[in-house]
Amino acid sequence: MKAKYLSLASRSMQNSLAYRVSFIVNMSASVFYILAMFFLWRAIYAHRTSLAGYSWNDMKAYLLVSFLSSTMLSWYSESRMSSRILDGSVAMELLKPIDFQAARLAETAGTTVFEGGVSAVLVTIVLIVYAGVMTPHSPAAWIAFILSFAVSVLIKFGVVYISSLFCFWTSSGFGVAWARAAITNLLSGALIPLAFFPPWLRATAYFLPFQGIVNAPASIYLGQATGAAVWGTLLVQVFWCVVLWFLGRFVWRFAVRKVTIFGG
Repeated sequence: MKAKYLSLASRSMQNSLAYRVSFIVNMSASVFYILAMFFLWRAIYAHRTSLAGYSWNDMKAYLLVSFLSSTMLSWYSESRMSSRILDGSVAMELLKPIDFQAARLAETAGTTVFEGGVSAVLVTIVLIVYAGVMTPHSPAAWIAFILSFAVSVLIKFGVVYISSLFCFWTSSGFGVAWARAAITNLLSGALIPLAFFPPWLRATAYFLPFQGIVNAPASIYLGQATGAAVWGTLLVQVFWCVVLWFLGRFVWRFAVRKVTIFGG
């Protein structure tokens, strides 16, 4: 059974390799975004040493984590999920002896390994070597960050998968995708750290799963979470990962009833 999903992941990776122009465009857009954010925040910190407890060195590291999060699950992966629903090809998926949700996760993993992996390695090297971005202070911190970041990708997949299922009730996936991106980027801390939020919004964001996408791994990377707090952060991330997985299955049971030969 596992071989089927490994095959899907492999085929997804091969598709990414085949569409090199798409990969170059996506990577260029990601690099442009991180550069724009880098120079914007550098200008903000021009006459300041600290903002909401973040120094300029802290903010550079935070931008790196935010960039890695946005790169690991590309727009292509999200649009591919929604397009299966909108063009009706999801009906054929129901005839295959595979789990729809697990199949989408396998495909996303395959795309992530190539698109996200290459972009992340290149930009990370450039930022650490030439921009002086700080790194975790110990091997244990590195391991904790890698674990946290891996779970954050799964959380983001859960959010994207559930939002894509709403295409069963729409005639276009763009509105759903843009709404999902706006909510995720704000409440995860991808646009600005949650520490900059007013108290009521910060408390709300910490209560939701989105903070596990950027804020949680960033707090470990920066050393803001140490000792028992690291394990607490990881446990909260795992909790939301599991909740989103089963929530996705729950939504699927209702959404699949909307399948028609013309799509969602």
